[in-house]
This record gives sequence, C-alpha cells and structure tokens, in this order.
Amino acid sequence: MTRYVAVVGPGDAGPDLVALAEEVGARLARAGAVVLTGGLGGVMAAASRGAAEAGGLTVGLLPGADRAEANPHVRVAVPTGLGQGRNVLLVRACDVLICVGGSWGTLSEVALARRLGRPVVALAGWTVLDPTGRPVEDGILRASTAAQAVDLALRAIDR
Repeated sequence: MTRYVAVVGPGDAGPDLVALAEEVGARLARAGAVVLTGGLGGVMAAASRGAAEAGGLTVGLLPGADRAEANPHVRVAVPTGLGQGRNVLLVRACDVLICVGGSWGTLSEVALARRLGRPVVALAGWTVLDPTGRPVEDGILRASTAAQAVDLALRAIDR
C-alpha cells in the first residue's frame, strides 16, 4: 500500500526548520511514502528536496494556477488556482500530516486534518492552551526529532 504523507510548515522557515523538514522528507522517501506539500518554499521546498534527493516521489499542490510556481524539487506539480483553499485538497489527499514548525497556513492545515480525522504529527509545532494555560487534548502526536515524527506518522497510517 502506498502511503501519502503531507509535510506542512511555514513558507519562510528558518534554517533549523528547513533542516528538520529536509530530514523528514528524506526519511519518508526511504520508507516508500509519497511526499505531498504545498509546493512552494520554506518547509515545503525542504521536505521536497529531502525526498527527491532520497529518490522519492514529491507532489506539490500549488495555490496558484501556474506549474512554474513549484519549487524545483516537486516532481508532480498540480496548479489548483484555489489559493489557500488548496489546503483542503492537501489534507484530503494525505493519509497523515506532519507539521514542521507553525504559521497561520500551517494552523489551518492542522485544523482541517483534525476535523477530517487525519492523524497529525507535530515537530517543533504549536501547543494550544485552554483558558487556564493548560495544553488542550487535541489528539496531535508530538515528536522531538525527524526520525520520531516519521515513525509516528507511518505507524498512524498502518494502524
């Protein structure tokens, strides 16, 4: 069974998140997973680069209508023309979502995934707090390394 894993995160990620995303992409590719991203820069480009360099298949679901917008590591570029609405397609297409870091777009993808029942693994992501400051039980799996994030994601699919 082919596993489809979305890797999401900020398009303007710093070097630490880029390194994590690249390792996540490479590990997913070595495990035989298809790596889905939003196809642009930052975490999306890093995960695509890691997967492509490891011989994996990368798919970018682009917000715009032009394939040329895709980062150079996307093998299959899908121009949706939907803007941020492409996040719904990305979440629907994946079996599990790994978020590396956080931004408002990432938060929308995580929220959609949880609403649609997709497992979510957070690596260097946000924690939602209740009004008393305690973490909300959100069902998100937390990882502290790229290896752990990929392991949790693949096990969530295989359940």
